[in-house]
Amino acid sequence: MSATTYRTIDAPTEGQFRDKGSKFIAYAYPVRSDQEAKDRLSALKLNHPKARHHCWAYRLTPDRSVFRLNDDGEPTGTAGRPILNTLLSHDVTNIMLVVVRYFGGTLLGVPGLINAYKTAAQEALAAANITELTVNDRFVLAFDYLQLNQVMRIVKEGGLELIEQDFDNRCTVTLEIPRAQTAAVLGKLNNLADMVITEIGTSGVG
Repeated sequence: MSATTYRTIDAPTEGQFRDKGSKFIAYAYPVRSDQEAKDRLSALKLNHPKARHHCWAYRLTPDRSVFRLNDDGEPTGTAGRPILNTLLSHDVTNIMLVVVRYFGGTLLGVPGLINAYKTAAQEALAAANITELTVNDRFVLAFDYLQLNQVMRIVKEGGLELIEQDFDNRCTVTLEIPRAQTAAVLGKLNNLADMVITEIGTSGVG
């Protein structure tokens, strides 16, 4: 079944962890696309040019199906995976977590690295405001002007959001329908004569 809601954060946050001289600074960012995640990482590397590692993971889309991770030179599985597991354990998406490490001169070993990256990532998420958002499907409706009142009645009854509208002899409106209501609303709209409905995407997807 498709997700009807998803959990994410509404603003960037930070967290820190130290172990044996090494400093781990975690950054959590709301992101909605691969490109946005890449831009965040590039900016962070400019801000921390002397850091030894910039390890990260992110998760995208309301159905939580897209994810990436990178150990950035740390032993395989010691950085990106525990960062991603933090996102998984909190059941959040459209978030990038980056942990910047300044090496303190003492090796931490595999268990120590896993704990450090996990703890720093958890600190960043603990500082965040996690919100639950509705998954909305977006549609363009094309219909005759004479049907406008009927269409607007359906929009009002459903508490739907109009994104764009163009009222002429042939009207077009772009609206978002909460996924939990999509079937019912489309059923009403499809009962109107000469109605053309085109799905154009989903909210929460870059």
